[in-house]
Amino acid sequence: MKFSRSLALAAVPLLAALTACSGGSGGADGDTVRIGTTEASGRSWEIFEDKAKDAGITLDVVNFSDYSQPNIALSQGQIDANLFQHLQFLGEYNTGADDDLTPIGATQIVPLGLYSQKHRSLADIPQGGEIAIPNDPSNQARALFVLKGAGLLTLTGDNPSPTPADIDTTASKVKVTPVDAAQTALSLASVDGAIVNNTFLERSGIDPTSALYKDDPSSPAVDDTDRPIRIRHENLPVGKEDAHRCRRPGSHHREG
Repeated sequence: MKFSRSLALAAVPLLAALTACSGGSGGADGDTVRIGTTEASGRSWEIFEDKAKDAGITLDVVNFSDYSQPNIALSQGQIDANLFQHLQFLGEYNTGADDDLTPIGATQIVPLGLYSQKHRSLADIPQGGEIAIPNDPSNQARALFVLKGAGLLTLTGDNPSPTPADIDTTASKVKVTPVDAAQTALSLASVDGAIVNNTFLERSGIDPTSALYKDDPSSPAVDDTDRPIRIRHENLPVGKEDAHRCRRPGSHHREG
């Protein structure tokens, strides 16, 4: 509960900035913010809504079933902001869609973990064991770094965004199977382990503390996995004074 409350306290000032900067002409309708996420059932959102209400903001939380939808909805103006992804995922989306969705501030960094229904420790995972990992580029790269940190595989070279092609199969203990992120938790019954994103942990009822291994959110390797709130670029304030008012320490704003 402490983690959920910290998320709410971090995010509410950012939404206050969004309503202030919209001036009634941006995406927000008065002091109502329509915000998209993939985990509206998470405990943090109840606290988030309460804290927003205390700040005079009404949240209209829109849930999406998978990661491909919230950015498209934001780009099309169906929602005012979204909160579900990390910076690497945003970068992949903006590049692929030729879009310019913009982070307005940081909220949280969620550890990414390795889970198993068959084994109770890393040592129990057999040589040649199969690990399911998310197949989208940003989460796939981070998953490979998690397995490297766990001592289960070796990567060749120093690619900052590795793929399975960068795995030294001879030196590695396990092999990986990329699957849709939504399928990682569902695959646990048939593989030796899976790297599962936080969204799908909650949906599958998996205890986050049961992870065999997690990455360290404070590590420089996960600097770009912070979860900012994002808005459409055209909803950013135009004036320098307004831009300064809307920015917070740790927030992100692209000039130009």
